Amino acid sequence: MVVKKTVEKEKKPAKTAAKTTVRQVKKVEAPAKEVKVKAEPKIIPMPKINSSLDYHQAVGRRKSATAIVRLYPKDDRGVILINNKPLDEYFHHFELQKIVTEALETAGLLGRHTISIKTIGGGKKGQAEAARHGLTRLMIQLDENLKPALKAQGFLTRDPRVKERKKPGLKRARKAPQWSKR
Repeated sequence: MVVKKTVEKEKKPAKTAAKTTVRQVKKVEAPAKEVKVKAEPKIIPMPKINSSLDYHQAVGRRKSATAIVRLYPKDDRGVILINNKPLDEYFHHFELQKIVTEALETAGLLGRHTISIKTIGGGKKGQAEAARHGLTRLMIQLDENLKPALKAQGFLTRDPRVKERKKPGLKRARKAPQWSKR
């Protein structure tokens, strides 16, 4: 009986290994579906920034949020501060952190210089998108060659959508009070 158990244990790994190779072959032989994917923009290496200035500044906006972005060329710690807090402390959600750093990743500037962002108004997502818009404008100020790559990603466009104003006689912009027949 002991011999049979050892034989069974040896057979099981052999069977699973055979199954994995069969699965790999099936994946390779399956016809690939055509999926339309946006062309990724070229990542252009960032030139050296003029370090005679203390900082470079730009403004980004989204809804009612405004972000004033400053890049310090002399400080190469690679820290992003938002309202004097680190990025991950101010924006707890990964999606919001990703929104802020997208433009920096595209330009290849992430982690090279200290960036200070002051956000005013709006909600957290609006502030994150305003910060991205400000960072994009700042990078284009520094190097015009980055403009096509950043514009292709849609970071340069200022999203103008805002909440519609309340109209007189209505409860909100378009919601009318409840109507009763009698």
